[in-house]
Amino acid sequence: MSTNEPTPAEMYRDRPVYYCSGCAAVLCLQDELISKAFSGRDGRGYLMHSATNVKLGKKEDRPLLTGVHTVADVFCVGCDERVGWYYHKASDHSQKYKEGKYLLERERLIKDNAWRLEE
Repeated sequence: MSTNEPTPAEMYRDRPVYYCSGCAAVLCLQDELISKAFSGRDGRGYLMHSATNVKLGKKEDRPLLTGVHTVADVFCVGCDERVGWYYHKASDHSQKYKEGKYLLERERLIKDNAWRLEE
């Protein structure tokens, strides 16, 4: 890595992020949020452009509320908890916008606004 490139810790410093509720690993920037109007396995879910510190499980076809999608569960690399899924492919044309995006479950996230108190 070049000395001019920011480290992951520097990249997220002072930026609003979502953390893993299991181990506090940074999972994504709040700027990556597309929609909060999604459903996960255990409640509400957030559709995100990208995620970090995650690994994908096995690809599978899964019947969801909006039809059958090819997805892979997403796991936190810090604690190995399932935090949502990744949309590989949508069978219905109207759902193609989800491809390449992450559904992260709200119950598995901690929101940090990176607010600073005046000293």
